[in-house]
Amino acid sequence: MSTKEAVTVHNYIGGAWVPAAEGGAVPSINPARKREIVGYVPDSGTVDLDRAVAAAEEARGAWRKLAGAQRGALLYKAADILERMAGEIGETMTREMGKTLPEAKGETLRGAAILRYYAGEGMRKIGDVIPSTDAEAFLFTTRAPLGVVGVISPWNFPVAIPIWKIAPALIYGNTVVWKPATETAVTAAKVMEALHEAGVPAGVVNMVVGGGATIGHGIAAHPGIHGVTFTGSNAVGRRVGQTALARGAKYQLEMGGKNPILIAADADLDLAVDATISGGLRSTGQKCTATSRVIVVKDVYEAFKAKLLEKVSALQVGDGLEAGTWLGPCANEKQHETVLSYVAKGIEEGATLLYGGARPDDPALADGFYVTPAVFEGVRPDMTLARDEIFGPVLALIEADDFAQAVAIANDTEFGLSASVYTRDIGNVLSFVNDMEAGLVRVNAETAGVELQAPFGGMKQSSSHSREQGQAAIEFFTSIKTVFIKP
Repeated sequence: MSTKEAVTVHNYIGGAWVPAAEGGAVPSINPARKREIVGYVPDSGTVDLDRAVAAAEEARGAWRKLAGAQRGALLYKAADILERMAGEIGETMTREMGKTLPEAKGETLRGAAILRYYAGEGMRKIGDVIPSTDAEAFLFTTRAPLGVVGVISPWNFPVAIPIWKIAPALIYGNTVVWKPATETAVTAAKVMEALHEAGVPAGVVNMVVGGGATIGHGIAAHPGIHGVTFTGSNAVGRRVGQTALARGAKYQLEMGGKNPILIAADADLDLAVDATISGGLRSTGQKCTATSRVIVVKDVYEAFKAKLLEKVSALQVGDGLEAGTWLGPCANEKQHETVLSYVAKGIEEGATLLYGGARPDDPALADGFYVTPAVFEGVRPDMTLARDEIFGPVLALIEADDFAQAVAIANDTEFGLSASVYTRDIGNVLSFVNDMEAGLVRVNAETAGVELQAPFGGMKQSSSHSREQGQAAIEFFTSIKTVFIKP
């Protein structure tokens, strides 16, 4: 039985909530109770996308002419509203994608912090004065916004990720067409409500909900969209990038990871175990920076494994709205099936399943997309468990002869998003920092954890080699304009 009445979400185009002009509506369900419908969301078509792009184009001239401080003032207002709505948005997020309520509230407050950070960027410099070879000339650089930016965001962080794309796009003078994930469109609509209530002018941010093949591809291909920022899977990201490149549009891709944590012989094992569990299993492992490979030097392998299993077996799986729940359900049926298929594949390839990896025995959880956290050992670097991004609560233990081999194993992947190490040895630290092929490296901290004021992005196949967040965001959302003035 539904605990709340299902809501109906519309697109937000040109400053108004409007039903989809074509296509119907699809249900967004609660992964903890799959018969509970959280809301009905649009399955929009190209007509809706065209309208949103037209609205963004119409609004961009006036928006870019505002002072950065004026745009920032609106972001400050939106941050206050989002903070006020944190409980409501957090509950909606938990019901819609499954993460625990404390995590969902925390993500919403992070969204408010991101808005405040970029509001302040409206008062920072956007250029430099450069000495000219002409003594009478004035030579300097400034920044010009791209224009209309397409934002394609995933379901795993339905507040933080779109905001860390939308906020810099806005502060630097762009207008936005946003395609949130259909699975979390009810949550996305609440973010859009905060921006609307803050007084963001009509057409400056537009939200169109629909399938990736139609709206996602449409954003990448649309001649009226000047830049596309995407977070999601590698397969989809490559298509987005290729489509944008084919028409000369700027694009930014943040994609998958197969993130390792390295446990050196001198590591504090209790801290390392806590970081492995938090980094790998919070949000049900559904983070691009989640720990997936646990590479342990053989001297401490057995001791580490014993401590890990003791703590993993004590984790409480359940509805994220219930007090005491540590691990919620997978976000949707497809992801649930994917995780279970990888567990089966691991067993088939000869890895040993030490714990979990199955539907819980509790009959109260039978109606949700639950899986107990899985811990494998005997995982070789060439196994599927060590190669593919699973995006679920699965830890693969890999034993290394020494620290040098641990680093080599960690780098043996097509991905390069995040990595962490636990050690007391400064030599290990320097070796790890210098040799690790990842965009984010963390020492004595979990792999998952991104500071909003610092650049974020991956190496190898984890990104398009651009960076998000912090002041680095200006590089994507603007172009440098060089100005030469002579009396």
